[in-house]
Amino acid sequence: MSEIAFYHLTRSRLEEALPRLLEKVLAAGQRAVVRGTDEERVEQLARVLWTYRRDSFLPHGTRRDGHPERQPVWLTTAVENPNGARILILVDGAPHEGLDGFDRVLDLFDGNDPEQLEAARRRWREAGRVGHTVAYYRQDERGRWQRGR
Repeated sequence: MSEIAFYHLTRSRLEEALPRLLEKVLAAGQRAVVRGTDEERVEQLARVLWTYRRDSFLPHGTRRDGHPERQPVWLTTAVENPNGARILILVDGAPHEGLDGFDRVLDLFDGNDPEQLEAARRRWREAGRVGHTVAYYRQDERGRWQRGR
């Protein structure tokens, strides 16, 4: 079973938090798959990874780019792991499917949206029920991640 860490966004939008988390994944020498629910949204997040900072970008690709085995970060809507990643990041309510083979799963959700918050609570309960180890992180007033209960 994978460890699933729920990341409760309260100070940052996904477009701000995702690149920072991916920077940490890459700095640790890991690869990641980012799974969303909508192809257009995945492409929008891919554009964010090129432009989120003036002096840097995160190497990544999507189905449109091809060559997933070369990509340290792969953005997709499919249940897949074509780049051999050990980290799976779920965004926009992507379901907890196809977790085998990933050491760690990060479920990012907008805590300021009541529907996303309630959906995340359902995913949390289900993850614990089926035997995953779950963890919870919430942004503090400065936007830093604090482990919660």
